[in-house]
Amino acid sequence: MKHTILRCAAGLLIAAALLPTALAAEPFPEVPEVQVCYPTSVTRSEDGTEIRKVYDLSPEQDPAGIPRSDFEQDGFHYTLTDLLQQELPEHESRPHTETVSLESKSKDMESILTLLPQEKEFVTEDGLSGTLSLQLDTVQVAAAGYGSSTRQVSATRSYPNLASQDTASIPKSIEEDGRTLTLQNIDWRTDNTTGMSGYAIGDRYTAVATYTGTATSSYVTGYTVTADYTGTVSRIALNRVRYVAIFEGEPLEPTVPMEEPGDGLAQFNWAAILLPLGVVFAVGGVIGACLFVKRRREFKEEDTE
Repeated sequence: MKHTILRCAAGLLIAAALLPTALAAEPFPEVPEVQVCYPTSVTRSEDGTEIRKVYDLSPEQDPAGIPRSDFEQDGFHYTLTDLLQQELPEHESRPHTETVSLESKSKDMESILTLLPQEKEFVTEDGLSGTLSLQLDTVQVAAAGYGSSTRQVSATRSYPNLASQDTASIPKSIEEDGRTLTLQNIDWRTDNTTGMSGYAIGDRYTAVATYTGTATSSYVTGYTVTADYTGTVSRIALNRVRYVAIFEGEPLEPTVPMEEPGDGLAQFNWAAILLPLGVVFAVGGVIGACLFVKRRREFKEEDTE
């Protein structure tokens, strides 16, 4: 029994000795780092009771980085009382040229200008807008496409003073305006007659040949008109946010610095000392109780004997 009590007491003493080390080794939770913001301007009232700090931040900056802690300056203790937020509009403008393209059935400039207004509203891809003016010297007209048509053409040729109506001497095709025409018909005419046995017989002939073919021509189906409009485009963008931190000040009363009794003790980590002592006292109480019970049993055994 005595050995069991000693083993329990030793285990409790070892645990009490290791407890402060375990507490010191416990990791603290990581705090996300916030980038500190710096004021663009600081103003102080004449009586010193108010300080205003102005912060102009971009949309990417976190306003949590604006300092909010109390501070002392020029005999005053300042405390944050308000944090105002204001959107700062920013005007952006630039020259811009927009090219327009449209279809026209005619290439006549007068009819084309009726399709092009002198001024036109435009909005760019990044959101800038403005009124642009037509630049007449940039108007250009080009054929948008072509079509073709086919028609019949014909031509005649005369071949006089032929001895007979023999078609072998008549050309079967001819060239006309760069086209090849083929023989379609022959009209025979008598140029001279001679008497034979009381009959008039022709001995000279003229062949009037007709040739035909096809002609293909192309034409413009429409026109594409392009022109430039130039001018200035602009927009109002909210690219910055202004924060105004207002601190109110209270005058500091001059005091003699004195070290308060117990300040050093207050900063001392009492938990690391008191907790093991409490465990030791608890172990001592358990051991004492066990010894008391054991001693009482021994007295009873002696009385019984």
